[in-house]
Amino acid sequence: MAWAPPPSAAKLYRPNRFVSLPAELDPATYDTSPEKLRAETERLAIRSRLKRQYLLQLNDPSPPAVIENPALIRWVHAKSQNVYPTFRLTPRTSFLGAVYGLGPLLFWIFVLKADRDRKEKRIQEGKLKRSPFSVFF
Repeated sequence: MAWAPPPSAAKLYRPNRFVSLPAELDPATYDTSPEKLRAETERLAIRSRLKRQYLLQLNDPSPPAVIENPALIRWVHAKSQNVYPTFRLTPRTSFLGAVYGLGPLLFWIFVLKADRDRKEKRIQEGKLKRSPFSVFF
């Protein structure tokens, strides 16, 4: 009877509900369908064409004034023009905007008005003497 090497870790691996499957053992990584392979090939071809075009513009002896990089243009658009891509104006967001925008302002108006009314009432009752030239209180 011949001695056999122990099975590899990949063969001994059993899925665990607490840990996700490593990419090396994920069937989606190495079991690719012909459609997936075709799509990856097309994406790679597009990427290589764009890279070749960019490198030709970059290494041109008489280069244009501005070398356009489509990926950079998309990134700049996403960062500047499309600032809130998932924001939708709803009654809830309108209410929250009003609460966070006007809430603190109304709160401080109420607090300062109540404090001023309380001091005025105490001055009229004679319990508080107002200093003649007080700048602050």
